[in-house]
Amino acid sequence: MSANVRRIAYQGEPGANSHMVCAEHYPDCESVPCASFEDVFAAVEGGDADLAMIPIDNSLAGRVADIHHFLPTSSLHIVAEHFLRIRFHLLGLPGTRIDDIKTVHSHVHALGQCRKIIREHGFTAVISGDTAGAAREVLEAGDPSMGAISPPLASSIYGLDVLAEDVEDEDHNTTRFVVLSRDFVQAPAGNGPVVTSFIFNVRNLPAALYKALGGFATNGVNMTKLESYMVGGEFIATQFLAEVDGHPEDAPLKRALEELAFFTTDVKILGVYPADPFRAQTA
Repeated sequence: MSANVRRIAYQGEPGANSHMVCAEHYPDCESVPCASFEDVFAAVEGGDADLAMIPIDNSLAGRVADIHHFLPTSSLHIVAEHFLRIRFHLLGLPGTRIDDIKTVHSHVHALGQCRKIIREHGFTAVISGDTAGAAREVLEAGDPSMGAISPPLASSIYGLDVLAEDVEDEDHNTTRFVVLSRDFVQAPAGNGPVVTSFIFNVRNLPAALYKALGGFATNGVNMTKLESYMVGGEFIATQFLAEVDGHPEDAPLKRALEELAFFTTDVKILGVYPADPFRAQTA
């Protein structure tokens, strides 16, 4: 591997959905699997990888909680976003028939998104740490009664047969991924749709959040995300993650951020990056 080849880290084993996104959008990068999200962040922060591919939201399961825990304290910056239509196949050992399967193994979220086929065939669901790892477990066990609910790529990586395709309950199942970098690479203004992500703390006063967000409404800035956090172990939501359409150099957003700063104790821009075309397709 050439020293000039960039490395992109992801959580999971080869064949996971995060690996598929890396291969699709960063084919010239070396994809680096990591055991946990914490390891992914550490790989980039420590210089072992150049980028991180991180799932942040799913259209069925909602936000990825661990990521929203790491983002506010991380030194990394969001430089891109990508959306992936989530597909799951039922995999088994070569020569296995679907009637042979008694247990299906996968990540807890994948099992929850494939309830119909599990009920239809009376499978016993077994939780694995990762969707692609479940395929590896089936291969290593060599038990024809075991199946895996895994992404399509896992079939070819682990040499398993596809017993049923697209077994997810909903065909709109989509995950949004963000790409993180040590460098703050800001998308240029005036060159297409842009997303700005930031976190802020509000003063613990009545109507503080209402006043802080008022500038976005009065300046016509569309806010697409607002998530709250507990800070310091207290049951008072004082920190928020927000995303808006627009560039900080655009006059409306610039005015809104100035007004936000007036009513908050801290504003940190996490990233200014091109909006994925998927947003326009689903608008």
